[in-house]
Amino acid sequence: MTDLNGKVCLVTGASRGIGRASALRLAGAGADVAVNYLTSQGAAREVAEEIRQMGRQAAVVKADVSEPDDVQAMVEFLGTRFGRLDVLVSNVASGGFRSLMDTTPQHLQAAMSTNVTPLLTLVQAARPLLERAEGRAKVVAMSSHGSHRALPAYGTIGTTKAALESLVRHLALELGGRINFNIVLAGLVETDSTRSAPPEAFERARAAMMVDGRPLTAADVADAVVFLASAASDLIQGQTLIVDGGASLRG
Repeated sequence: MTDLNGKVCLVTGASRGIGRASALRLAGAGADVAVNYLTSQGAAREVAEEIRQMGRQAAVVKADVSEPDDVQAMVEFLGTRFGRLDVLVSNVASGGFRSLMDTTPQHLQAAMSTNVTPLLTLVQAARPLLERAEGRAKVVAMSSHGSHRALPAYGTIGTTKAALESLVRHLALELGGRINFNIVLAGLVETDSTRSAPPEAFERARAAMMVDGRPLTAADVADAVVFLASAASDLIQGQTLIVDGGASLRG
């Protein structure tokens, strides 16, 4: 079993979906976890309580990761509470499912401000804490197939996910001597944020998988996050790990 005992992790957008699953899986592997949320305070507290029931420490932190001042305040809190940060999971995403012809500059800017910019501001603010990590610090960001494939009603999100993957590679180039930067690219998982996706998208994703009908869940994606957070991934740098049941092999 992956051992993260003694590690301190921050998961953004951890009150629900893949963020919630990642926070719980990290705690299950032994880590103490800071649970970030913006609006779902009750859900975030529930996640924190589950983590405490595992015998781990949990902190609930409200912060809008699209706001640099909020990011800085959150990181300062973590410094006071834990003194270091071993694992950063940048999970928050938005953008909306719409055609590009219906996308305004404000839509695109909002998606960039949520899906891309926070990773940079988080790393800039947290670098001193990450460099105090025991062993190699780990930064994991979440992407999707729209980063490299054209998908219906996904142009805004896909554009920002492509930018996010590029940002991760360049962060690895600049800071890889001490910190690992990697991406988990998940297939389509049913969460609150994907419920507005076209129904046929889920049908296509399920039909393309090659795992005997087993559905892809947030917990499956979280398992990949835990791997990239562990020492087992020390020599994996600037890469994208695809978790989609083989669906992408069909093109």
